[in-house]
Amino acid sequence: MALSSLYTPNSTLFPPHSLYIGFNSTTTRRTSCSRLPVSSSHSNPKILKSNRRSRFGQRLSPYDNDNEHQAVDDDDDDDEYDWLSDDPGPGFDNDKHKRKAQATANGSVNGGSMYSRMGRKQKINGNGKVMLDRNNYTGKDKQESGKSSKNKYRRLLDDIDVDEKWFPLLDYLGTFGLKDSHFIQMYSRHMPSLQINVTAAKERLDYLMSVGVKTKDIKKILMRQPQILQYTVESNLKSHVAFLVSLGIQDSRIGQIITATPSIFSYSVENSLKPTVRYLIEEVGIRESDLSKVVQLSPQILVQRIDNSWNARYRFLSKELGAPRDSIVKMVTKHPQLLHYSIEDGLLPRINFLRSIGMHNSDILKVSTSLTQVFSLSLEGNLKPKYLYLVNELQNEVKSLTKYPTYLSLSLDQRIRPRHKFLVALKKAPEGPFPLSSFVPNDESFCQQWAGTSVDKYLAFRQRLLLKDLAKKYERS
Repeated sequence: MALSSLYTPNSTLFPPHSLYIGFNSTTTRRTSCSRLPVSSSHSNPKILKSNRRSRFGQRLSPYDNDNEHQAVDDDDDDDEYDWLSDDPGPGFDNDKHKRKAQATANGSVNGGSMYSRMGRKQKINGNGKVMLDRNNYTGKDKQESGKSSKNKYRRLLDDIDVDEKWFPLLDYLGTFGLKDSHFIQMYSRHMPSLQINVTAAKERLDYLMSVGVKTKDIKKILMRQPQILQYTVESNLKSHVAFLVSLGIQDSRIGQIITATPSIFSYSVENSLKPTVRYLIEEVGIRESDLSKVVQLSPQILVQRIDNSWNARYRFLSKELGAPRDSIVKMVTKHPQLLHYSIEDGLLPRINFLRSIGMHNSDILKVSTSLTQVFSLSLEGNLKPKYLYLVNELQNEVKSLTKYPTYLSLSLDQRIRPRHKFLVALKKAPEGPFPLSSFVPNDESFCQQWAGTSVDKYLAFRQRLLLKDLAKKYERS
């Protein structure tokens, strides 16, 4: 199942003049100054530019009149906003300009137009935000906008070869939380993804969010699969979503599957994904009614070499445990992640551990068929501590695990120890081996059937026990 390279990047780039650029309605005024600037102890030498002049040749002071005390967040702010000079040029009614600026600052402008500091007409929406009129967006404006973007991405420009035509896309992706470091990763993984027209990128990401992908997960998806920006909605995204629906996947789960496995869009539906499904049904033996469950538990199963992974694990489990085919199919159906686990580093060490505590192959097969995720549990942090608690504190034998394998999947700190200690404190713990069945029900059923007390009382006890255990660990450290 070869990776399909289906779509070529869209080379049309989003023109910068189609963007709306908002300006703060309150303006910072600079004054002409014929005096020599004098540095003081609080001066930032990076913004002392005594030779700076306005567009009309007037010398500018290195400080704003009213804002000398404010901190400078960006060393290049002066360069970025130098084109917003207060001097509008000959013939401009300055008093009228002041009145309009004041009206905007007071929120009294609710529509229509106003004159900008450059003497050009601007549109104002109902929220009082200023938008440039596309018809009046001159070449100089484009040039200055490009200069502003260069300042914004100056660090990125130092690390990778960024085309100025990419800036609109970078601005849009920034709304999802992507920063310079993320763009560098995208560039390294798949540089053409940054050449996409911003309008096309927005259409594609909007579609993904419309089928259930969460906004907060867009960044994660782009980091793993930046090529997704190149996949067209009609020719790629919709067909892959339709394929998932055809498997019986509910609409509410589509977004989760895409987030977990965004690389699915890189595989041909006809030449890769459908053959994988046929193999799962015809060769592995998974029932069609279970297929949607299997894909939801492990979406990666659709994009891996399923023939190799299945055959290797089938042969290993058959030889090592004498597992019949039906038992292995049950394992894969319950826990399809089994096909991802390493045999040498995952399956074999856990089988050997269960053997070391006295289990026979038939016992291990019962446990692994019922609780296949036992192969995913940490040896040192999970299986060994639970085994020691089982025999030392609960006074149970290993064979009890074949009847209650779920014990191995429960939290030792959050469920096993608190429930055991709680019944002991209430003097309701039975004599002899502690019943593992008391760990299975939820808190409400446990309190009603075993403790005969309220859930609140049990939860308060558990909290005190957790804090006590935490204090002991802190003392040892």
